[in-house]
Amino acid sequence: MTINEILDRIEKKIISYRRDFHRFPESAWTEFRTASLVAARLAQLGYKLKAGREVINDEDRMGLPSQEVLQSHFIRAIDQGGDREFIELFKDGFTGLVGILEMGEGPVVAFRFDMDGLDLVESDSPEHIPFRDGFSSVNRGVMHGCGHDTHTAVGLGMAEVLMKMKDSIHGTVKLIFQPAEEGVRGAKSMVSSGILDDVNYLIGHHISSKWKTGEIVAGMSGYFATQKFDAFFTGKSAHGGGKPEEGKNALMAAASAVLNLYAIPRHSKGATRVNAGKLIAGTGRNVICDRAHMVIETRGINDEVSDYMYEKALQVLKASAMMYDCTVEIKNMGSAGSAESDKKLAERVEKIAEEAGGFSFVTSPAEGGSEDFTYMMKRVQEKGGLATNIGVGANLSDVTGKEVMLRGHTPEFDIDEASFKSTVKLLSLLALDICR
Repeated sequence: MTINEILDRIEKKIISYRRDFHRFPESAWTEFRTASLVAARLAQLGYKLKAGREVINDEDRMGLPSQEVLQSHFIRAIDQGGDREFIELFKDGFTGLVGILEMGEGPVVAFRFDMDGLDLVESDSPEHIPFRDGFSSVNRGVMHGCGHDTHTAVGLGMAEVLMKMKDSIHGTVKLIFQPAEEGVRGAKSMVSSGILDDVNYLIGHHISSKWKTGEIVAGMSGYFATQKFDAFFTGKSAHGGGKPEEGKNALMAAASAVLNLYAIPRHSKGATRVNAGKLIAGTGRNVICDRAHMVIETRGINDEVSDYMYEKALQVLKASAMMYDCTVEIKNMGSAGSAESDKKLAERVEKIAEEAGGFSFVTSPAEGGSEDFTYMMKRVQEKGGLATNIGVGANLSDVTGKEVMLRGHTPEFDIDEASFKSTVKLLSLLALDICR
């Protein structure tokens, strides 16, 4: 059976996977239902599984929800159809897994698929296709607004293709299903587990509405390094009218920090970003605020510039706390470095895509986004391997008959399901070419 024949048979199955994951989205570290269903399908296909604590290093998990949240979402996942045979593997937020196909001597090639949704309320507009067709999120406040439902479905489609064509494989294929990409929280813990240490070739992909179906970026680069962190200011409450001098105003310390974060001098070696995204403080009109909580991120076009922004931000936070006789605690919530796709592997992607037909190539300038796949890329590159991240176009222009570009991280985000078949084909052909 040819790869095209296989894809014709399973295309509807891939779409159904995507719609199911889209309907039941799960945020970072709570992908219990998703991971259990992926594990069940990989096991059914005949893949060797490594899951949970085998592939997640507890010490490097970042931005972990409370135990109460983890438990409630675990119960919800069971109620919503999580696979009972496998779901216990992922309890307490160890929601990563790897499917391994070993076919004798040869190179080791790995593919990354992220699984988590976004903390976002999905659109209920009649023009929003998931809502119109009955597969929009039932978990209010969480949605697949960045395409990770698609990535997971593509991974399962690829798993089936490769298993049906395993006699053509000489080497090892690892299919990595990663939790907690949003907020750049999950990849580091999988890297430090050692699951990538023997990998010669690493390929990621990301669906995008920026480009039309059939358009690809063979090697995306220019990812901003980033630090995500929370600041907790502690002062002393007092009566705002009767004894204001006895108070230590945490709100003022935080407000000063907000203003001065945006005043950090920029760096001559590249673009930078800083954002104070949320500030929670205060209890009443006549009470000196004793606690404030800020949610912050810094970014830089390379690791050096990113480190500069982060260190300056810490200085601002500490100095602002000192000004108002408060203290500040910093909690790291996520991070990612910069990385570049290897030109040699990107050229191989282009060659395979040209031979397959139906693809065109576009370039993607750096736009300030970050991606924790860079942790995986760096580990493989440091050990002498090659890595690339492929951009895959899937906007809805061909579906609607007009130019439509629904940006990620918005309530209206959606993609063209016709892209799934070609994406699975490209990734599968890459695996077969590397392990021929």
